[in-house]
Amino acid sequence: MDYQAILLKALNGARLSAEEGLTLFAEAPLLELGQVADQIRTKLHPDNKVTFVIDRNINYTNICTCACKFCAFFRAPGHKDGYVITREELHAKIKETLDQGGTQLLIQGGLNPELSLPYYEAMLEDIKANFNIHIHSFSPPEIVHMARTSGLSLKEVIGRLKAAGLDSIPGGGAEILDDRVRKHISPRKIGWEQWMEVMETAHGLGMKTTVTMVIGSVESMQERINHFMHIRATQDRTGGFTAFIPWSFALANTELGGEETTGVDYLRTLAIARIMLDNVPNVQASWVTQGAKMAQVALRFGANDFGSTMLEENVVRAAGVTNRVPLTEIIRSIQAAGHIPAQRNTLYELLQEYPGGAS
Repeated sequence: MDYQAILLKALNGARLSAEEGLTLFAEAPLLELGQVADQIRTKLHPDNKVTFVIDRNINYTNICTCACKFCAFFRAPGHKDGYVITREELHAKIKETLDQGGTQLLIQGGLNPELSLPYYEAMLEDIKANFNIHIHSFSPPEIVHMARTSGLSLKEVIGRLKAAGLDSIPGGGAEILDDRVRKHISPRKIGWEQWMEVMETAHGLGMKTTVTMVIGSVESMQERINHFMHIRATQDRTGGFTAFIPWSFALANTELGGEETTGVDYLRTLAIARIMLDNVPNVQASWVTQGAKMAQVALRFGANDFGSTMLEENVVRAAGVTNRVPLTEIIRSIQAAGHIPAQRNTLYELLQEYPGGAS
C-alpha cells in the first residue's frame, strides 16, 4: 500500500499496522503528514482549545547510579556536587508554584542508593499535609529502584506511594521502548518491558500516567514504530495513558554525543504518532527541547497540548537546552497559532480559558 492510501485509511478512522507506519516514515511528505495529523487532532478535539498546565519540575536529588550516557544532570554517589533537597527548599519551591497558580508538582530525581521507600512516603505525606497540589511524580526507573531497595513488589510500592499522596506518574525514562537502544544509551536502566510493567501496575491501581519518547539518539525508524506499538497495545488493555509526549535528544555535556535531530524529524515523528496512537487522547508539543516557535508549528502537526509552564527544569538544561517560555508567552503562542489557550490540570480537565489573552 502506498503512503497516500495509508493516510486515507487513517483519516477514515482505521488503525494502521506497524508496516504502514514504517511506510509513512519512509515515503510520506512532511506537509501531507501534518495535514492528516491535524485533521485527526481536530476530530479528537473539535473545540479548537490547546491546553497547558502550570507546574514545577523539582529534582529532589541528582545522585544517581544509573549513569545514562545521554544525561548531563546526574552525579555519582560521593560526588562533591551531589545533593538531596532539604524540606525547607522543597516547601519554598512548592509555595512559589502555588503563588503562580500552579496545580501540579513533577518531582523526579536520580536512583540514589541512600534514599529508602520511607523517605519517599514521608516526602509525599509532608507535601499533602501542608499543600493542596497534585503530585505527578517518580518515573518508572525510580519506582523500580524503590522496589529493589525495599524488597517489595511494584504493586506494593506503588500502592504505598499512592496511599502516601502520589496522584499520578509521569512517563520519564521511556526514551525508546526497545531494548537494543536502551542497552546502548542507558545500559543500567530498566528494560522497556519493566518500564511498561510499572505503568500497567499503576493503571491497575486506578492511577493515570503519561508516556514520553526521546528521539534522535541511535534508534531506527523501526524502533520508533516499536515504541508506538507498545504504547498502543498497553493503552488497549488499560486506558491509563493521558498523553504522549515526544522529546528530541539534547546532546551537550553528555557522554553519548552525536548530532541533534532536526525540526523536520521532530515534526515528522509527532505527526506519525498522532496518526498511529489512535487510543491516546492527547499529544503534547515540546517547547522545552524545540522552543516556542517549533511548538507552535507542532500544533498543526497533531499536538493539542502545549505542555507546562515548567517554572523550573534542570535535566534538559544540563544537556545544553535553555528554552524558557513564561505563561504569557505560552498563551500568546497558542493564540497566534489560531487556537484558544486553556489551562488544565494533570488529568486534562479544563480550569480556565484565555480567549482574549492573559489577564
